[in-house]
Amino acid sequence: MTNREKPIHAPMDQFPYTDGLLQINGRSIRDITEQINTPCYLYDRSLIDTRVNELRAALPPAIHLHYAMKANPMAQVVEYLGQRTDGIDVASHGELSVALASGIDAKDISFAGPGKSQQDLLAAITAGVIINVESESELSRIVKISAAQDTLARVAFRINPDFELKGSGMTMGGGAKPFGIDAEKIPELLKSPLLALVDFQGFHIFWGSQNLKPELIIDAHNKTFALARRLCKELSSPPKWLNIGGGLGVPYFPGEQRLDLTPICANLEQLLAQYQEFKNTEIVMELGRYLVAESGLYVCEVIERKESRGETFLITNGGLHHHLSASGNFGQVIRKNYPVGIATRPPDSDTEIVSVVGPLCTPLDLLAQKMRLPVSEPGDLVVIYQSGAYGFSASPQQFLSHPLAEEQLI
Repeated sequence: MTNREKPIHAPMDQFPYTDGLLQINGRSIRDITEQINTPCYLYDRSLIDTRVNELRAALPPAIHLHYAMKANPMAQVVEYLGQRTDGIDVASHGELSVALASGIDAKDISFAGPGKSQQDLLAAITAGVIINVESESELSRIVKISAAQDTLARVAFRINPDFELKGSGMTMGGGAKPFGIDAEKIPELLKSPLLALVDFQGFHIFWGSQNLKPELIIDAHNKTFALARRLCKELSSPPKWLNIGGGLGVPYFPGEQRLDLTPICANLEQLLAQYQEFKNTEIVMELGRYLVAESGLYVCEVIERKESRGETFLITNGGLHHHLSASGNFGQVIRKNYPVGIATRPPDSDTEIVSVVGPLCTPLDLLAQKMRLPVSEPGDLVVIYQSGAYGFSASPQQFLSHPLAEEQLI
């Protein structure tokens, strides 16, 4: 290993190679790209099934599994997961429309997000989904709209907890946050006369995402149940619904390994036994990235090789406009390489140190920096693993007016 190379990524063995070609759900990459243009996103439904089945086997049966569709809102993916999970969580009117069109029952949809518009709230109230209330003023607006519609809105309070989850890709709770209602304000809000004018469901306690340390997730779960118990002291009966968030991470960068679910699920089993007041409460674990990230590949084609002052560049027809996360411009403080491969070269091929770049007129258009990859030529296909979440919909596809990437569920 040279001083320019980084520690290796976790093995991306979910996509095997046959006869030198990467396979996606039993089909070769060449077969697929003869029918769909590159650049493209490909999602392997068998890997989605594997992830859901693994979770079902590991989680206590009382835990309801929801899909947070902001991770990947492609309609076919939402419909597929809607049939395999217990609910969908949305974060906009647009996502709500996709979720409802998937055929899932509105009672199994929840709607979170700060700054919901009047149109957002009207759509949610009309559909009958759970609205995760983010502020006292939002609750007042919900009451006014539902009164005008002569209905009771189904609401839960999204809590900004009084603790943080350390080691998360994004911290969503603790401290001053635009998300949710500060935990210390909830007891007084539960005494509000407005509560009699809604159908109160319970609490949504979300503390962070993309965590790979079981001990930290366990600590957050312990604090979540303890906080829920304290909040419930103001209620005459236990809540109908309690969303304990998600937070389960997937490995992206060198040195990261896949999360061990065993201690997390064992602790959840103990918590359910300990907190008997929630035995009739619907306990929801909300996961997005964890369900879909590893099922996805971003695929682009090498247009040319270029040598510049001793360095080799593979210039492709894809780039940051399709995959902002892989370029390092979606929340990374220090840029790190996603796991990248050459789908048309067997893994045991001769290798070289190269950088993979896109066609955009900006030095930010970097998909892999000084990585060891199989020696490649124009026409070879570059794949970026872990691309099933926060890829297509999280990228500035209109930037510089290049063609949009395509998507397909395989």
